[in-house]
Amino acid sequence: MAFFQYKARSARGDLIQGTIESGSIDAVAAQLINSGITPIDIAETKQQTGGGVDIGKWLAYGRPPGLQDLILFSRQMYTLMKAGVPMVRSITGLIQSTRNLKLVTTLRDMLAHVESGQELSVALARHPDIFTTLFVSMVRVGENTGRLDESFQQISLYMEREKETRERIKAALRYPIFVIVAIAIALAIINIFVIPVFAQLFEKANVPLPWQTRLLINISGFFVAWWPVLLAALAGSIIGFTQYTKTDAGLYQWDKLKLKLPLAGDIIKRATLARFSRAFAMALSAGVPLIQALTVVSRAVDNEFIADNILGMRNGIERGDSITRTATITGMFTPLVLQMLVVGEETGSVDDMLLEVAEYYEREVDYDIKNLSSAIEPILIVAIGIMVLILALGVFLPMWDMASVVR
Repeated sequence: MAFFQYKARSARGDLIQGTIESGSIDAVAAQLINSGITPIDIAETKQQTGGGVDIGKWLAYGRPPGLQDLILFSRQMYTLMKAGVPMVRSITGLIQSTRNLKLVTTLRDMLAHVESGQELSVALARHPDIFTTLFVSMVRVGENTGRLDESFQQISLYMEREKETRERIKAALRYPIFVIVAIAIALAIINIFVIPVFAQLFEKANVPLPWQTRLLINISGFFVAWWPVLLAALAGSIIGFTQYTKTDAGLYQWDKLKLKLPLAGDIIKRATLARFSRAFAMALSAGVPLIQALTVVSRAVDNEFIADNILGMRNGIERGDSITRTATITGMFTPLVLQMLVVGEETGSVDDMLLEVAEYYEREVDYDIKNLSSAIEPILIVAIGIMVLILALGVFLPMWDMASVVR
């Protein structure tokens, strides 16, 4: 991609000058003509940059497009396609209105390839870090069936639901995480700064100490003596865990373990199955072949363990098994869901039944998320109560003994 400086005339004859990043002079001319502008002169130039660095732009470019950016992109494409706006003109307009600079660069690359005659799905597939396989497959089906606007509408609705689910889970976990972090910080401050002061006081008083006090003093001494090592071990564990989960085996084991976490594991599992059901239903209703749909959806569930089970379903269907039988073998679905799949296969409306399955799991996830905080609060209260009790007994029992000695 290079930068081209152009001079052109608008429909009213006004002189327009500017700079465009594109693949060739012909691509720039086509882009200007499609925008209703008549080019006069186009010349390649170097991008002019100032002496300083715009930190805001640098951060915006470094930030990959989030779900909200992709939802907005899909909505705008749906509106433009439905209105009959040509593809090149649609992408050109989105380049001017998109705020995420990395997405803008991606759209410019897409525009150059669309102008050269490639399909939109091919241009999207060049950027797998932004557009998922499911996204590209839905666009390809829309191109083949002549219903590209409907494909973008389905994609936007799917991602909106996905965003809502993620935000609800984050909101439900925000309070417990805040409390746990606050407890950890409080324990560190008490062990490093507070208990050593009381330990010196009790040592000068020369009074017998109960086991609670000895326990607190020993733990505090360990923290004071080894806190640099403990901090380094914590940082090393976080880095090691992060690097391990970047490997295929590590990510698979972590995704499998997440589904077994107390309280949250079952919610994560059902939310993932809801994502699978909705994506699978969307792919089937759009006309994606069954085997290809399972392959594409397995990459969209964001859980390697469940993705492996979905690929197992695909292999079973390739051998001639039904969807219901392969789903039963995975052990992931409830009997109620399996009955719904049986009805779907018998009536030829598997996509409709999968939507019902998705809504069923989403209702359960919504209910569990609303009650997640209330389920975690008693556990946190008991843990805080035990901690306060040990601290109170460890500090106040020796002080009562000291008071009796003074008398």
